[in-house]
Amino acid sequence: MSNRSKGRGGSPTGDGTDSGNGTDTDNGPAQPLLAAHGLVKAHGKTLALRDASVELRAGEILAVTGPSGSGKSTLLHCLAGIVRPDAGTVTYDGQRLEELPEKRLSELRRTDFGVVFQFGQLVPELTALDNVALPLMLAGTDRAGAQERAGEWLERFGVRGQEDLRPGEMSGGQAQRAALARALVTGPRVVFADEPTGALDSLAGEQVMTALAHTAREAGTAVLLITHDAQVAAYADREAQLRDGALTPLEVTA
Repeated sequence: MSNRSKGRGGSPTGDGTDSGNGTDTDNGPAQPLLAAHGLVKAHGKTLALRDASVELRAGEILAVTGPSGSGKSTLLHCLAGIVRPDAGTVTYDGQRLEELPEKRLSELRRTDFGVVFQFGQLVPELTALDNVALPLMLAGTDRAGAQERAGEWLERFGVRGQEDLRPGEMSGGQAQRAALARALVTGPRVVFADEPTGALDSLAGEQVMTALAHTAREAGTAVLLITHDAQVAAYADREAQLRDGALTPLEVTA
């Protein structure tokens, strides 16, 4: 099991002082790639987020933990531009998401953002290969080129040999690794992972998290990880707890 004390880029202290952790040791912390300030979001009469603020830097894995119903998925949806907050701001790479038209938000979700849900949400009629190739084809890559890259990503996530299987013919762990490959195949700058191991047994969950953490760090991809599992949160560089709609940063312990 990975441990937060290992940090990123081989830092033995996990204190984020190495440049691979999105921190410039000469000039102080790097600017956040994604930042939310004062988010408020209600579902009917229920306030899911109340003055929630969070920052995510390039190459960083941030775990947001909290009990069921605490607003974790709502936070992810706001940060990914899937839903708009009732109040507050979400800024990605200098762009205010709440001010962008839906067409631009959809474009960002195809190119800059990757999203992984608890149950993968692969297209059941498509093979694993075509599921992973789909975002590339939607972005304009020809079918042959998209399938070639999709095969490479399936191999990277240990799903080589299952390319022709449909999601219902794969194990839960295989399907979730295919979903991770689909989320990362376009080279996104941010991956949003919503309880990515929630439907898996402990072994499959560890395989999925090992693959996600290794691949994201290798590519310098920022990851927002939503989880209620302390063992999953241990893969992150930082952790923040969401309770009653408000975020509280937790200390990183070596």
